[in-house]
Amino acid sequence: MQTSFTTEQLRDADTAEANRILRTCVHCGLCTATCPTFLLLGDELDSPRGRIYLIKDMLENNRPATAEVVQHIDRCLSCLSCMTTCPSSVHYMHLIDHARRHVEETFERPVPERLVRSLLATVLPRVWMFRLAVLVASIVKPVGRFLPGRGPFAQRLRAMLALAPSRVPSPSAVERPGVHPAAGRRRFRMALLAGCAQQVLAPEINEATIRLLTRLGVEVVVPKGAGCCGALVHHMRRHEAAIAAAKRNVAAWWAEVEGEGLDAIVINASGCGTTVKNYGYMLREEPGWAEKATKISALAKDITEVLEMVGYAPTRAAPPLRVTYHAACSMQHGQRLTALPKALLKRAGFAVADPPEGHICCGSAGTYNLLQPEIAAQLRERKLANIAATRPDVVVTGNIGCISQLSGGPVPVIHSVLLLDWMSGGPVPAALCAHPAVGKAALVEHPASG
Repeated sequence: MQTSFTTEQLRDADTAEANRILRTCVHCGLCTATCPTFLLLGDELDSPRGRIYLIKDMLENNRPATAEVVQHIDRCLSCLSCMTTCPSSVHYMHLIDHARRHVEETFERPVPERLVRSLLATVLPRVWMFRLAVLVASIVKPVGRFLPGRGPFAQRLRAMLALAPSRVPSPSAVERPGVHPAAGRRRFRMALLAGCAQQVLAPEINEATIRLLTRLGVEVVVPKGAGCCGALVHHMRRHEAAIAAAKRNVAAWWAEVEGEGLDAIVINASGCGTTVKNYGYMLREEPGWAEKATKISALAKDITEVLEMVGYAPTRAAPPLRVTYHAACSMQHGQRLTALPKALLKRAGFAVADPPEGHICCGSAGTYNLLQPEIAAQLRERKLANIAATRPDVVVTGNIGCISQLSGGPVPVIHSVLLLDWMSGGPVPAALCAHPAVGKAALVEHPASG
């Protein structure tokens, strides 16, 4: 694709990167076949190729974003399926991120929209605020569908209540800053990203991760000062907040690197993993941070990568459960981890099924299901129908956003680490305790503490 940025424009690092990315696009349109919004809406401007044309025109002419451009850019899930499909290796992720930053700098959203985005950006990354919000939402959840109004604000409020769990789990002690010693001889030392929303919605994921790793000879440290990875505010183009979150985490992990050292930074939410692995790029223009961030990104590993690294092996026979693996977009497209998560589940003894259209997003996409509830709901139903075709006993995935988006039906949706922990000596996942295939003996030996 030909571009015509001026020399002055190209002095800006982000614009220069956008120019490089735009020039790699050859207009082939293969990306349209795997774009969720194009599949649903059939509008070229709601495809990666269409959005690239809009972005090019907006950035080259240094034009403020219009309401039409914002609508099409906001509808992008950033699922990155187009990057997996693209034969020219167009780095769409960095391009759409730059475009969204331009939108926030040049377009004034309606007041209700600004309020919703500010509320989400304030509450979601802060564990105590989010826990309080979820508690309130769980109380009023039963009346959520009766809320009046058909406008965007009412739709989003109903979406937030629909996603809220009926019961808020108690806080877990394992997520507080501290060190969890290895069982027996220490083979590795790793930091765990405890996360933010996951701590509130599913603390059992971090508990299972720590149990599993310490059992395999890993000393796990939860560093003081580390918190939200910045993905949630990054999704809403709060650039400064995302950069601040990245710096806080880099500083916390770097202190461990310079102290007793780290063999890896363990991340068990694939959306966070995609973001942390991008820290080197995010902080590339930040004096004093670029080199550290690049090294931190290199240390960041999804929990499946870590389990392969430490030699995961089951210690008990798996029950005859039909397991369907849902590949989170941030796992398969963002981190390009496709075979390994399923290989670990198979190593643990499970028969693993892939749903049809496994490359299509479930509609979670960070805060997308809260900001674009109509499209997200259509994608959810499409994904659930494809999953149902595999007749699963349990659906497993590696991202808390997908778990929240797909839960609520008759089939439990859990993190894959819960199954892997169970098969190497951990407790039965709470969601499976009542399943006949689990067996009474397992329930007695490992009560449903999940």
